[in-house]
This record gives sequence, structure tokens and C-alpha cells, in this order.
Amino acid sequence: MAEFLTFAAQGILTRVALLAEQKFSLLWGFKGEVQMLRDSLSLIQAMLRDAEQRQDRAPEVLKIWVKKLEDIVHDADDVLDEYEYEVLRCKVVLENQVYKKVQNFYSLHNPIAFRVHMAHKIKKINLSLVNLKNEAASIGLASLDTTSHDIDVRVDRETDSNFQIDESNIIGRGELVLGIVETLIDSNNNQKNSPTVMAIVGLAGIGKTTLAKSVYHDGQIDTHFRTKIWICVCIPFEVKAILSGILESLKPEKAAIKGKDAICKNLQEELKGKRYLLILDDVWNDNLQKWDDLMSCLLKVNDTRGSTIIVTTRSDRVAKVVETLPRCDMRKLSDNECWLILKDKAVPFGSAPISEEQEITGRKIAKKCGGVPLVAKVLGSIMRSKDSNEWLAIEESTIWELPEEENRIFSVMKLSFDELKSPSLKQCFAYCSVFMKGFKIEKNDLIQLWMAQGLLHPSPNREMEDTGNAYFNILLENSFFQDVTRDEFGVITHCKMHDLVHDLAEHVSKLKSNSSDIRHVGHIHTSILQSIPKRSVQKLNSFFLNPYFQVVLSDIFSSFRCLRVLNLYMVNILKLPISIGDLQHLRYLDISRTQITTLPKSIGKLYNLQTLRMYGLKLNKFPKEMRNLISLRHVMFDTQLCFKRFPIGIGRLTNLQSFPFFIVGENGSPGIQELACLNQLKGKLAIYHLELVKDGDEAKKANLVEKTRIQKLSFEWAKYWPPKNKHDEDVLEGLKPPPQLEFLEINNFLGDHLPSWIETNALFPALRTLSIREARNLLQWMEAEVLPAFPCLEELSLLHCHQLTTAPSHFPSLRRDLLLCQKRH
Repeated sequence: MAEFLTFAAQGILTRVALLAEQKFSLLWGFKGEVQMLRDSLSLIQAMLRDAEQRQDRAPEVLKIWVKKLEDIVHDADDVLDEYEYEVLRCKVVLENQVYKKVQNFYSLHNPIAFRVHMAHKIKKINLSLVNLKNEAASIGLASLDTTSHDIDVRVDRETDSNFQIDESNIIGRGELVLGIVETLIDSNNNQKNSPTVMAIVGLAGIGKTTLAKSVYHDGQIDTHFRTKIWICVCIPFEVKAILSGILESLKPEKAAIKGKDAICKNLQEELKGKRYLLILDDVWNDNLQKWDDLMSCLLKVNDTRGSTIIVTTRSDRVAKVVETLPRCDMRKLSDNECWLILKDKAVPFGSAPISEEQEITGRKIAKKCGGVPLVAKVLGSIMRSKDSNEWLAIEESTIWELPEEENRIFSVMKLSFDELKSPSLKQCFAYCSVFMKGFKIEKNDLIQLWMAQGLLHPSPNREMEDTGNAYFNILLENSFFQDVTRDEFGVITHCKMHDLVHDLAEHVSKLKSNSSDIRHVGHIHTSILQSIPKRSVQKLNSFFLNPYFQVVLSDIFSSFRCLRVLNLYMVNILKLPISIGDLQHLRYLDISRTQITTLPKSIGKLYNLQTLRMYGLKLNKFPKEMRNLISLRHVMFDTQLCFKRFPIGIGRLTNLQSFPFFIVGENGSPGIQELACLNQLKGKLAIYHLELVKDGDEAKKANLVEKTRIQKLSFEWAKYWPPKNKHDEDVLEGLKPPPQLEFLEINNFLGDHLPSWIETNALFPALRTLSIREARNLLQWMEAEVLPAFPCLEELSLLHCHQLTTAPSHFPSLRRDLLLCQKRH
């Protein structure tokens, strides 16, 4: 239980200690105070080790002591971050050459006043730490070995309808699936226009969602239902949100429609004349009026005879409200079925067989799973790679003595959490509680949020994103995440959390928050925010606004002194207040799918900002001050926004890793040379308007060959642009990509021949997809001198290359080719 008390304090203490060591190479006269802070932090770390071991002797006293420690260290974190902000501000101002002399630069921010200000704050923190050390002595805490317990990580629950790898062969439910499918098909004979409703009922972790997926993917279901829709409902039961989710599933481009009447009218259009299957997963609402409100919209759709709704729920009362078909009550699994699930997790495929002694212990543990597959799955993850004695320790654990079944299940989940060795990793898991139940979590977004909170410590040999990726994989391996989806490269992009796992994240998040201050607020209305004490608002680190309420932000941000994460996704706002620039600590900003059309110039003062997400925006232009965001690592936007050119100077943002589109400009807009120093770019990059690049020498300035982390690259010339120069061949020659590329697309190229890096000197050992479209003047594509030039190429597309007569034929891995080179009529 000690970790529940101390893991958050350990994590923040480690982070602040690293900051104190790394960030003060340019001290301006307060070295003594910082050195004292370093010494105090080192001693406090040693005492915290002792607190872990002694908490059972005086838990309340230690809880109060750790609470004070966490508050003090958070303050230290903010102070050191304030210093870092000032260093970044100085760098930006000097780069902009606002002042001819460095001395003039200091006139805006008096260096003496700043030194005094910083020294005063650090002295105050040091005094608090001295008092804390004295209190530690009075309760008997001593300094223990401060060797870090952090693991050395090496890089190696909204539900949806997709199967996980371990769900595709479910155990013990085959007959149940067949019975449900038969019932649904028989119910299709119903000639009424109202859909029938079946309830799948069972306790938490029993496999309701997995059973629903099995039905959803059954071949007979695919034959009998023209349309299938999956919606995770959870809490609260918001009718408009459910209807919006159904519409988005049918027509993603209509996701922005917000009015309920408009949503219903569009649903009537999309579902008319279709027999559909609708899965409503994890329903808690037993309010008949709300259910009738949902059904009233669906009943207005014409000619949907034979349609069916499946509702999964833990509640008998919910089932009674919704069901019109015989209910499916889920039984518990047998001991042997639980053993098969547990063994599948505990003994990976290809590993050495377990001993007879381990199997005996494992079957005893399986028996204690109580027939709940989730418990077997989680325990199996814990038991992986452990020896017989460790299996025996689990079998003899006191967690099985709890009287209530759901408490036992929760205790198993907690045991899995306790197995996480790193305090930082535990903090990352606890932070997942900011998402609503049933939320589809984007992996990169989650890692960027962890990074913004300072939970991913950088090191010389490993980037924060790499540590975050490793943490994600550990949590996935231990069954904290599920329902993963992958992109075309097989990389995981999204995941979900089971309801019980989310409950655990909320539980440990509350326990680790020993401080009375509120640090993270998720999905609330501003009226609720106004009820939070001012002192707590000033300590907020994360703020997620609920998109389903009307919001007036005004200048409320001026109170958010310590905010590091601000998520305004889909919030109905027209502009950001100028006070956004006052958020010195802000590292993550999401304004996607808002009504914002103009960004304030003050956004350029967010020197700490690492992530800026702007999907679905309709900006008029980007302010030139955006080039000042020198800490930016991830800028996320879509093609709708990409043609609003970024300002000149974007090439200064050398930390950029995610920057999906670049527009070559002219007459005061960024040229392709802006890409020269952005060598940290990774993932996908599309370059548009290459007709504006003058020649091959200018193209070489993009330095693409050095951008070795890019996987997918697209070259785009304007389709109907009158040729302003005849250098397309030279330009493409100068755009030689890195050899590790996996996807290459060339569109509207007007040259006669392809560059040497595709023909004579081609060597792309990782390229899997190559697409050349609308190369109207292309005459031939010569075979490479070294074969095979494209050993891994699986898909080749040559579309509307009217004059192309010859192309290579040696592609040993080709699975699909699309060759439409003839002239169109």
C-alpha cells in the first residue's frame, strides 16, 4: 500500500531534481540557493524511501508529511519552469533581433529584478524543505539509499467493434454467440418499423463487450444486416451525443453537425430503407424518458424493418427498460476455461513449457478468478515471466479474502498496478483518468499529454516520445489498454480502457493526490470551474472542457497560472482570448474542431508549447509570431488547414517531429529551404506546390535525405497549374528522400524521366508502397542498375501516366499493382 501513498511524490521529486541539475547552467546570481535546493531534494528523496517502508507504523502522520512534500515540490517545479521560460524568451528575442544590442533587450525584463524574484522564491522553497526535514526527524524518518527505483525503459475505454488479438478466439462463449445470432435473424421477420432490442447482462469483466463483438463480426450477421453501427455509451447517457455518434459512424464527414434536429434529419436520410444492427455498449441509463427520447428519433426513420439494437449492461434495471427480445444473461466461465485464458497470457507462444508445479499453482489461481475472464486475463499478464515462487505468492495473496466479488476483481486490478516498478509509469497510468469512460484514446495524443505533464524524463540517448512509447507498450502488455487499432504500417494508433481499469485509474489518481489542490480537471462546464476555489484554480495543470456545453472563456485564463494542458476540442468558441499568452507553463493546446478563425498574436509567447493540435480549423491565416514557438515538437492539422501557409521562419522550429504538410510559397511565404534544419521530422510529410521551386539546387536545400525518421513522403505539383518553369525533373532529382522510406507518392509531375534515385541508383530497402499519378509527360521508367532496388515493394500504382511505355518488372514482393497508363478518352 505504500506506493499508493508515495508514487506521485516520488515522480514529481525525481523530475524536479533532474530540473535542478540540468536547467541551471546559465544562473544569474542565485547559485547558492539552487545548490541548497539540490542538496535538500537529495535528502528528501532518501527520507521518502524510508516513508515507503514505515507508512504502516504511522500512516496518518506520513500521509500529512507526504502531502506537504508534494505541495512544496510542485511549487519548486513551477519555479524552475518559470526560469526555463525566461531562458526561452531570451533566446526568441535575440533570434528575432528586436534590439540591436543585448543590453537593450534586458530593458524589458530587468535582470536584477528577475534574479531577486527567483532567489526569493527558491529561498522560500528551501525554508519549507528545512521545516519538512525537521518534521521528518520528529516522526522518525531517516535517510535511506536514494538509488532510483525507476526502471530503465528500453524502446523496443471507449469500446469499438474491432477484435484484439486475444479476443478473436473467445473461450466458452461459442454456443452463446450462435444462440444470439439465431435470435436476431429470427427477429428480422418482424414487419414493424421499430427495431427490436436485446440486452446482454453480466457483471464487470465477464465479457459482455467481447461477446457483442463476436456477434457483430459473425458472417450471418454480415449477410442479414445491411448496416452495422457500434457506439460506446457509458456515463452520462447523452441522447444527442449518441445520435451524433451514430451519424458519424455512418458519415464521418457529418461529425460536425451539432443540432439534435439536424442530426435526426440526417439519420433519417442515411438509414432510410436499411436493415441495421446497432450495438450500444456499456449502458447505465435506466431512465425510461431518456431511452424513449433516443428511440423517438430512430422510429422516425422509414423502412427499417428487421433492425435490431443490442445493449450491453451490468444492470438488470437497464435491461428491463430497453429489452423487447429474450435477455442474454452471461454465465461465469468454468475453472478450466479461466485457466486457458490465464495460461494464454502467462505463457507466451514459443516459450518453454511450464513445470507441473507451476500448472498446479496456475490452476488454483484460475479457480480463484471466480469465472471472470478479465481477472484471468489480468492475472495472466502479471504472471508472465515469473517463477514458481512468484506464482505461489499470488495464489496465497490476501486479495482473495475480500467478501464482495467486485472488490476482489478490483483488488486484482490493483495488484497489477502495484507490479508497475516505476513511479513515473504509475503516474502515466493515473493520468489516464482524465479521459471519460469509453473514450477512444489516440496513442500519440496520450504520449504528448504525458510529456506535457513532465512525466517522461528526457535523457541524452532517449527522447521523451520514445520513453512514452515504451510506457504505453508496458501498460498494453499488462492489460491496462485494450481494443487497439493500427495504421497502414502496423503501428498502434488508438486504444481503449476497460471500465474497471478506468475505475482503477480514478482510484489511484485520487489516492496519489494527497494535496488538497486540484491538479487535473476533465470535461467540465465553466460554471463548475467557477465553483472551484481560486487557489486551486491557480494550481490547475490540466483543463479539458466539455464540448457539449456552451462556453464563454473571456479572460479566465489569466487565473490559470500553472496550466500545462488545455484541451478545447469541439468546444463552441469563436476565438482565443489574448490572455492565452499568459500561460507560461503551457505545453499542450488542442483547439481542434472549434469555430476559431484567427489566432491571437499572443500565442507566440507560448515558448514552452510542445504540442499544438488544430484539426478541422478554418483559420484565415497564421500569425507570424508562431515562428517563436521554439519548443514545438508536434503540430497537428489536416489538409483543410494546410493551404493557409505558415509564416517565414518556421524553419527555426528545429524540435518539430510531427508536421504533416508543407506548402511551398512565393512572394513572402516560406520557401522549401525552410525544411532544411527540420531533421527531427518523422511519420508523414506531404510537400505541396512544388511547381514554385525554381530548380534542383533549391530543392536540395530541403535536405530530405537527412530526414531519416520520415516513413511516408508525398510530392505534389499543382494539377492545373500552367508550368512556370521546366525544371520538374531537376526539382524531383533534388528531393532525394531518405533510404528508410516506406511510402512514396508523386502526383502531377511533368518531367519526361524519373530521377536517378528511382532509376539507375535506386535502393530503397524498406519501401512498401510507390504511387505515381498524373505524370502526363513521363515516357519511360528504366530498370535500376542494382537489383532488387525495391525488395520490399508490395503495392505499385501508376495512374494516368499517358505516355509511359516501359517500366521495371523486377519487384519480388509485389502483391498489388494498379497500372492505368493508357490515355483516357
